[in-house]
Amino acid sequence: DDVELADLSAEDLLTRLREGKVYVPDQAARALEEFFRKGNLIALRELALRRTAQRVDAQMRGYREEHGIREIWPAAERLLVCIGPNPAGTRLVRAGKRMASSLQCDWLVVSVDVPGQAFSEADRSALAQNLHLAQELGAQTATLSGQDVATEALAYARSHNVTKIIVGKPTHPRWRDKLFGSTLDSLVRGSGDLEVYVISGDEASPRPRGGRAEVRRSPATEYGWAALVVAVGTALGAVVFRNLSVTDVAMVYLLGSGLVASRYGRGPSLMAALLSIACFDFFFVPPYFTFAVTDLRYLLTFGVMLGISLVISALTLRIRDQAEAARQRERRTGALYAMSRELAAARNQGDVLNIVARHLRVSFGAEAHVLLPDGGGHLEGPADLRLDEKERSVAQWVFDRGRPAGRSTDTLPAALGLYLPLQAATGTVGVLGVRPTGTTGLHDPMALRLLEAFAGQAALALERALLAERAQREQVEVEAERLRTSLLSSVSHDLRTPLAAITGAAGSLLDDEAPLEAHARKDLLRTILDESHRMNRLIGNLLDMIRVESGALRIQREWQPLEEPLGVALIRLGDRLKDRQVSVDLPADLPFVPGDPVLLEQVFVNLIENAVKYTPMGSPIEVAASSEGGVVRVRVADRGPGLPPGEEERVFEKFYRSAGAPPGGGVGLGLTICRGIIKAHGGRIWAENRAGGGAVFQFTLPLVGPDFPAPPAIE
Repeated sequence: DDVELADLSAEDLLTRLREGKVYVPDQAARALEEFFRKGNLIALRELALRRTAQRVDAQMRGYREEHGIREIWPAAERLLVCIGPNPAGTRLVRAGKRMASSLQCDWLVVSVDVPGQAFSEADRSALAQNLHLAQELGAQTATLSGQDVATEALAYARSHNVTKIIVGKPTHPRWRDKLFGSTLDSLVRGSGDLEVYVISGDEASPRPRGGRAEVRRSPATEYGWAALVVAVGTALGAVVFRNLSVTDVAMVYLLGSGLVASRYGRGPSLMAALLSIACFDFFFVPPYFTFAVTDLRYLLTFGVMLGISLVISALTLRIRDQAEAARQRERRTGALYAMSRELAAARNQGDVLNIVARHLRVSFGAEAHVLLPDGGGHLEGPADLRLDEKERSVAQWVFDRGRPAGRSTDTLPAALGLYLPLQAATGTVGVLGVRPTGTTGLHDPMALRLLEAFAGQAALALERALLAERAQREQVEVEAERLRTSLLSSVSHDLRTPLAAITGAAGSLLDDEAPLEAHARKDLLRTILDESHRMNRLIGNLLDMIRVESGALRIQREWQPLEEPLGVALIRLGDRLKDRQVSVDLPADLPFVPGDPVLLEQVFVNLIENAVKYTPMGSPIEVAASSEGGVVRVRVADRGPGLPPGEEERVFEKFYRSAGAPPGGGVGLGLTICRGIIKAHGGRIWAENRAGGGAVFQFTLPLVGPDFPAPPAIE
């Protein structure tokens, strides 16, 4: 949060060491001999002062930005080197490094991309190499975009509290400065309190011819179209000249020049302007059909036409270049946004890897792959990935050290691919490998920054997928532990209780020393039978639950009347229902239902048995069914205490037992099994309280479905 500097000169610290004020005498003497020599202490003091100055400088820059202060506060030196595609680029970078080292200050290197001033491939490659060299030498690099180099450079310098600017001496002819303005002159005049250093280029490395390229080198067809537009303008001018004045003819030629400038490059537009003036003079300025001019006022007209044509051409080309630059930025931003949007919806690592590889292939025209570590920290790629041992060693180096390497870097540049570490909050989660398919490498700084942004998004998505898988595994482990605990509880209590009763009753029957009456023996035998049935139900519920959870539950559907599974269930529960009034309401026109008779019988048994357990002795139980909307709806209702508020859904959870559950009521699996069986049939089950007291459990069974057999014919 804060930095405090406790400063002391090396001489004073050595004196305190000798006096024993820092260590005990023996330790102080050993420290003076081994490390705490005067040179080391001076170096440590310099590091402390430098670190404190950097922190204070960062606070000062934040304060200036917060309060909108644009004046330079020269509290610390900071250099800005402006480079472009010229032969002095390398010299400027190295000069900036030497000056920054001598001043012991930070330095920055920027290049300004001006729409309408495109460069050849060789110039772009040289600019990218110079920016890469600056990064290797420790500079902070940036590529700016704007209409004026001087304005953008000065704005960047003031926003970063730069005190000195280094630029190269102009190498172009002086007439260009007179005609188009001088960037160096604008930089010096607008520098204010900034110091500007002008360094000459390297005379030993002259600029190659043809290094500068026009915005677009038009082929012969474009010049042909320009000539055709002038010819059409001449024909239209002849029509206009018969009815209007010669000034209107000039407007027709200006329109043609604008059209050529809007479609083609500077060369065709300049040719169109000159041809327009020549045709205008030849056909419409007296004496006609000659290039002679008797009225000198037409010379001014020719100059105005040429000037307006050139201005229109320059503005049109600038707009086109700006639109192209905007399209490139939009394309890169759109590619990053599209990948981010797809990564946000990715559910696992496989989806993330496929999305990253596809977008990098589209955006960079390169083969991309992601290498992930195994349990031992060794990188592994997709099964179809073919990397030789050399490339794998480069990728492993990147993963181990967290730094990029390979092609277009200063580390292991002989590799065929560029490898970037996928850095996340938890560390390096993998390595992104990119291998360009063309002959050009990834030297463009903007392309490298976009690639780094792609790598950052991929790292975040991979980390999210890893955390999701880890959370899922932990959830499974937690659920398995809870299931194991519940099973142990069931075995230790719910199964032990009937076993204890059976053991006690059997022991009493085998005791020859205490003869039993006939009715007592019968009671003990009935106890053994009842507890055996109870234990059998508990074990059956556990096995059914395992079938439901593992997905091994198979539905054998057949069309049947609902009375059959319900009747069998009532017969099975006859002993438990002998003191109950069970009312059944099944309409005569109730259709057949497609379902498994054994499983539906189990549903009725569990629901009715649940009503018996949780309601007072002698209270009624109602079973009803109806057909509505393509489903059969079944209701099992009671007149007991009902469900506690908020437990309507929880009663279907595994091993859940209500607070008012009677002792020995089971392990809490009956309703869970019912839900699994009904869902397997494609239906729905739910519970709610009845008006007037009691609970009602309802479920639906669909009457239609693609895999249902045809219903039987009812005679």
